[in-house]
Amino acid sequence: MNLKLRPAKGLVAFCLIAGLVVRSWAVDAAGAGTSTSEGSQGNLAADAVASSVVKVFATVRYPDPFKPWTKQAPTDVTGSGVVLKNKRILTNAHLVLYASQVQVQAYQSGSLLPATVEAVAPGIDLAVLRLEDDAFFDSHPPLAWAPAIPQTEDPVMVYGYPLGGTSLSITKGIISRIEFTSYNFPVSGLRIQIDAAINHGNSGGPAVVDGKMIGIAYSRLGGSTQNIGYILPCEEIELFLNGLAQGHYDCKPGMSDECEVLGNPTLHAFLKLASSVNGIVVTKPAGATADYPLKKWDVITKIGDTPVDDQGMVNLNHNLRVYFKYLIQKLARDGTVPLTILRAGKEMRIQLPVAANEPRLISDLNGAYPSYFVYGPLVFSSATSQFVDGLMAGNMGASRMVLLDLTGSPLAARMGDKPAFEGEQLVVVSSPFFPHKLAKGFANPIAQVVKTVNGIPIQNLKHLAEVLRDSRDEFITLEFVGRAAPILVFPRTEMSAATDSILVDNDIRSQGTPDVMAVWNAKSTAR
Repeated sequence: MNLKLRPAKGLVAFCLIAGLVVRSWAVDAAGAGTSTSEGSQGNLAADAVASSVVKVFATVRYPDPFKPWTKQAPTDVTGSGVVLKNKRILTNAHLVLYASQVQVQAYQSGSLLPATVEAVAPGIDLAVLRLEDDAFFDSHPPLAWAPAIPQTEDPVMVYGYPLGGTSLSITKGIISRIEFTSYNFPVSGLRIQIDAAINHGNSGGPAVVDGKMIGIAYSRLGGSTQNIGYILPCEEIELFLNGLAQGHYDCKPGMSDECEVLGNPTLHAFLKLASSVNGIVVTKPAGATADYPLKKWDVITKIGDTPVDDQGMVNLNHNLRVYFKYLIQKLARDGTVPLTILRAGKEMRIQLPVAANEPRLISDLNGAYPSYFVYGPLVFSSATSQFVDGLMAGNMGASRMVLLDLTGSPLAARMGDKPAFEGEQLVVVSSPFFPHKLAKGFANPIAQVVKTVNGIPIQNLKHLAEVLRDSRDEFITLEFVGRAAPILVFPRTEMSAATDSILVDNDIRSQGTPDVMAVWNAKSTAR
């Protein structure tokens, strides 16, 4: 199985895909019939925006979840950024994540200025860069921000440095949609859809309405679609920057309770609701304890003082209607948000806890490199969204996931789940066998999830290392989760003896990452 990680992030990866030719308008092309005076004013306004836009150069080394002891080869990526008022530069996280070197280049400048990544939030796809010399900002002022969310059909201009040239590109279109949707799972937020051309390299560049920034470009819809681009609005950026100003951005608060729309008349009858009742039905509360404030079949009718309709939507103004969870980031205080619910016909007001960093069983690396452990010809690692993304990549990706689903693999069945207990991880065989006689006759176990070692259920990668360390049995027996999963049996002393030579033969510097080796090298607790 030839697997390679895409330089994308999470199951829902918001990459900018090159392929469409960017429609560029010269800064001095004001259109037919425009007077010289009007054209000059337009040029001055465009130049004022352009002076706040930079080109971002980064050299990155992405993790390789199928060879977790190493990194992918260095890759050069480019994108865009915009000056902030605190002498910093805002760009997208996906441009500078895993960057070993970052540089920026100003509009109409030939100089590359060294930069460092000061803060990064992969979930919301934002990053802040700091320059070594603040003198740059004396001649490159911040761009003014729009005071409110724009309106649909507003004309918008996107500034950036897409592929296909080296000069600043300005593309023009209109705002076609504003909605609350998923960014990088499980993070959601407000998103502005525009029909201006956005391509690889536009990431991080400002979108401007009436000379003021409404957000930055971060992705476009791929496939055969044309001119469907997405903007992260200033409102979402401000949440990120406010968190940094307080010392640490701790992700966005959110609720993971599962809900169902209340549009079906039978559901009204089943819940004994009047036909005039609007709201959204809780079908699976996020908490199972008796004191958790939401229960199955509760109907959420208001968030704060804002009514929720039977599609789960709230009205923000006369022409903007978004999913009710959007208001969580506005209303959350001290980790809770106020809701009005109907339970068994009785109206109640509750305070729902909304977590900022809710753990996931199959989590994202979020800028880290995967942990691993080599034991004989086997390599173990923790399942991550990057690992699953890699399985889904390529022409056979869909078939692999169907096979995992049919065989009951938790890589498919438990995607999106919370850990069943504190510290739970799925431990996978991340790579094919290293060539060695100990593996002779066994089928390739890549992507198998470890169930037990010598009958002991494995909780996480460190626990695996602990169980192997403490074993005194003659044989090591590995069983995996799922139907038709293999059982591997190895002689314990030969596995330990073979590990060092396998590391040398494959140019692997360490048997495992420091977190796992601390357990492996600790004093055995076996009696």
